[in-house]
Amino acid sequence: MNCDRIARAYRWLEYAAFGRELERRRFRYLDQVTSARCALILGDGDGRFLSRFLSRSHASVDSIDSSARMLELCRERVGNERAAYRHGDALSVPLAPSSYDLIVTHFFLDCFDSSGLGRLAARIRTAACPGALWLISEFRQPLWAAPIIRGLYLFFRVTTGLRVTRLADHRPILRAHGFSLLREETSWRGLLASELWRLS
Repeated sequence: MNCDRIARAYRWLEYAAFGRELERRRFRYLDQVTSARCALILGDGDGRFLSRFLSRSHASVDSIDSSARMLELCRERVGNERAAYRHGDALSVPLAPSSYDLIVTHFFLDCFDSSGLGRLAARIRTAACPGALWLISEFRQPLWAAPIIRGLYLFFRVTTGLRVTRLADHRPILRAHGFSLLREETSWRGLLASELWRLS
C-alpha cells in the first residue's frame, strides 16, 4: 500500500471518519514503552506517534514506510535527531537481527493477509531482542462493523492500490511466533483496539 496520493490529506480524512479516536488508540500504552533503547516503527504515516514517543523517550528509532511522501511528512514533523527514515517494504527491507527492544505498528497490520502477517511476524521476531515489546493499534471486526470495514478496504484499494480485501486476525499469528499479549483495550464497540505484546 502506497499512501503518496493521500499523504497530505490523510490526517484530516482520519479525523473526519473517527475524530481523535485513532490517536487515542495509538497513544494508549505509550507510557509503558518509553524505556525502549532502539525502536522499529512500521508505517507510522505522518509521524504523530513518533513525535510524541521521542518527546518522552531517549530511544533511537528506525521508521520504515512504503510511502515516500509520508516519510517526508514524518521528517518535517520530527526532524532527524534520533530518528532514521527508510523508504521500503516491511516484508523486504533489511533488518538487523536482535536489534530492537520495541516494535510499533499502528493501523498497519490490516494491510496484510494471513500469509503476509506470518512473514512479517517471522521477520520481526528475528529483528527483536528477547523480551522486546510490540505496541499495536488496529481495527477489529465485530459483526455490526462489517460494512465499515468493507468501505475502508474499498477506499484504500482505490486511493493506494491496497490488494488486501479483508481483515485478518493477527493475534493467533503473533502467538505462533512467540509473542504474548500483555494488555489490550477496545473502543468504538469493539471496532478499535490498543494492544501491548512481549516476545517470550
